[in-house]
Amino acid sequence: MSSFENLRIVDNFYQTSLFFPMPTVIISTLCEDGTTTLGPYSLVQPYYVAGKDYYAMLLCCRNSSNTAQNILRNGKCAISFITDEPKTFKETVKLSWPGDKPEDKMPNCHFRLEKSMIEEENPEDKRPQVLTDAVQVIECTWMCELDGADKDLAGQLNGYEGPYRDFNGITSKYGAHFILRVDKILMKKKYRDAIVNGVRAKDFPRLPVDYGYRDSRYFWYHRRPRMRSELLQMRKGSLESVRYAADRADDKIKFTDEALMTILGVPRVFLSLVLKGSIDWAKENNVELITEEHMKIINDKRAKEKNGK
Repeated sequence: MSSFENLRIVDNFYQTSLFFPMPTVIISTLCEDGTTTLGPYSLVQPYYVAGKDYYAMLLCCRNSSNTAQNILRNGKCAISFITDEPKTFKETVKLSWPGDKPEDKMPNCHFRLEKSMIEEENPEDKRPQVLTDAVQVIECTWMCELDGADKDLAGQLNGYEGPYRDFNGITSKYGAHFILRVDKILMKKKYRDAIVNGVRAKDFPRLPVDYGYRDSRYFWYHRRPRMRSELLQMRKGSLESVRYAADRADDKIKFTDEALMTILGVPRVFLSLVLKGSIDWAKENNVELITEEHMKIINDKRAKEKNGK
């Protein structure tokens, strides 16, 4: 007999039928008059993380929201990650009421804003402002050409009639999904340095974990407890098995035994990807025999950032 109870699945199941941990972010978009408006969201996540020529986030939201309408109109947004201080979350909840117009809610908003770094670098590329006190910000562009979503237009505030898109644009009468290309990641210096130099428990930012709006009354979240880490136990392959794969990866670029020793701990499913990346680097740098020293350079994914500090 099962040790669980069955629970009815209803609309907004992630907060009505589950305890589902989510991030809390503030998404800024450009209104028709060029001003910035803000909206808090939790249904946002990485979407394209590897294997394409760009990276992307996915946003799920009401298609009548200011955020959705502005993205449909101009395709630009910024995702700002807030800290978990109670006063910050309280200010976030103030922005959550459905139907509030930007001209009504923004004059009473206490979040500090600053110009987009992309717009600073290219004034012709108009972007929404970003939260000054955010830990990190992702500046994005909606990939409207995917799924034929470029035909979806702003202006329908009482629901859209079908047919609907499968995964991008207007996906239901009241819903929308937006695949947002990651144009730039902005981060406060202390957290950037932690990622570049190696993260310790004390380096993680205090980000809220959100459990949604419940009982038609409260938004629930919790603050970050002490961070903990768990070591992944490596399973090393044999040098012979890695050599077998390496010798067949390219007919010209080869590896020394010492070079291959550095990747014995790579899981088998990722080995071909690691070998290909190493070979691509070798071709770009006119190297025909990859040594241990070369692998150290290749494995340091942040070498360029470190050297540029």
